[in-house]
Amino acid sequence: MNFLKFLFSPRRRNFLPILAIAAVLARVNFCEAQVDIRRDATVEAVRVVMPAVVNIRTESLVQSRDPFEDFFREYFDPFHRQQRPNTEFSLGSGVIIDEDGYILTNLHVVQRARRIAIKLSEEAGGGEYDVEPIIGTPRTDVALLKIIPKKPGEKFKAVKFAKDDDLLLGETVIALGNPFGLGGSVSRGILSAKRRAVPKENEPLDMPNWLQTDAAINPGNSGGPLVNLRGELIGLNVAILAQAQGIGFAIPVKQVGEALTEIFRPETGLSSTWLGARFSLGVSPLSITSIKPGSPAETGGLRVGDQIVQVNGKTPRSFIELNQWLRDKTQRDFKFDVQRQNRRQIFAVRLVPVEQLLRQKLGLDVQEIHEDIAANFGLRPLAGLLVAGVEKGSPAELSRLEPGFVITQINAQPVPDFLNASARLENLKKGELAVLNLLVPQRRGNLLLGYKAITVSLKTR
Repeated sequence: MNFLKFLFSPRRRNFLPILAIAAVLARVNFCEAQVDIRRDATVEAVRVVMPAVVNIRTESLVQSRDPFEDFFREYFDPFHRQQRPNTEFSLGSGVIIDEDGYILTNLHVVQRARRIAIKLSEEAGGGEYDVEPIIGTPRTDVALLKIIPKKPGEKFKAVKFAKDDDLLLGETVIALGNPFGLGGSVSRGILSAKRRAVPKENEPLDMPNWLQTDAAINPGNSGGPLVNLRGELIGLNVAILAQAQGIGFAIPVKQVGEALTEIFRPETGLSSTWLGARFSLGVSPLSITSIKPGSPAETGGLRVGDQIVQVNGKTPRSFIELNQWLRDKTQRDFKFDVQRQNRRQIFAVRLVPVEQLLRQKLGLDVQEIHEDIAANFGLRPLAGLLVAGVEKGSPAELSRLEPGFVITQINAQPVPDFLNASARLENLKKGELAVLNLLVPQRRGNLLLGYKAITVSLKTR
């Protein structure tokens, strides 16, 4: 009765704020009770990334001789059939980086493979697909693959890239993979070191900045992603130190990005055209990160730092999509709508064949040595580039190069095709030396006796 009198008395107004606060606190406590405390940042990061993780299965024929073959044939025929060549399966992991199905993995996982197939994680449906290799970089042990879709317009879950060097020593990191096709594998640890040089068979590795982590990198996890608690790719799992426990390594996303911009560019497409510009990774807006001297990009007016708004009237949604447009073999002319500081400008750029780079820099017309040419000149296929013409007054003529010479190396790197030759030359500025290893034909009349190896240094123009 006293409580009822209190509720209807003027004094109750003094207690209303207290009652309201108590009600809010009760509601908060009730909500907290409903939250699953197991769903921490690690669980959320794994939930976001795992659909982009794939298992990689490769096949390569290995001819071998079973020492028990004769024994089984003698005692168990006709039940024993002749052994077929072994099929070797190399099981690793990879991570999807674009919704069109582009996958990053380690080159050592897929090299020398006769056939490559992938299996999606259970979180992504577990489907199996064939893939086609794009290209790889032995120096960085990074390879790019492309899923062959089963239906037009099929899309895949892709991982997000972390910013270059956005690393905190001691931060929690997660190593993911899909080893042996059994499903997802997850291990957690910390970032133990940002820079580690790991020897490879008693030789220094040409990539001194691997990440070190104590997150277990299990067998089959090579090529899988190393991510932070935001679910962003910070590295590509690559190796463990067999003599120790808790020491694993990953290729940092910065080096992965640099490798990717070398792997996937107009020069490596079917059209093999030269642009001479590199773009930032990730999604729009993309920016230009480098311009090669004397390239179509430079002569067309593009500059480092330009943000790409549109190309031929379309906005590229990602690094991959932009390069797909530029690799289109049916098109050479592009209009780049860019944001430069506070102004929007449009530049017309015409891509040129990569072989024109040799003509521009050295004054040479060359041919790739395919089987028919190789047979006529007593060479093996892809032995180098055959000099077909020399421009008058060019660095090549001044160095007395002649048609019939074969360029085998430029600056100590093999050049079996136009693509490799352009990669050796496009960074050279005017006046810098290009050192050519050449095979010079030795003839007696019309009879080809052989080739003599020489080295010539040319100043590029």
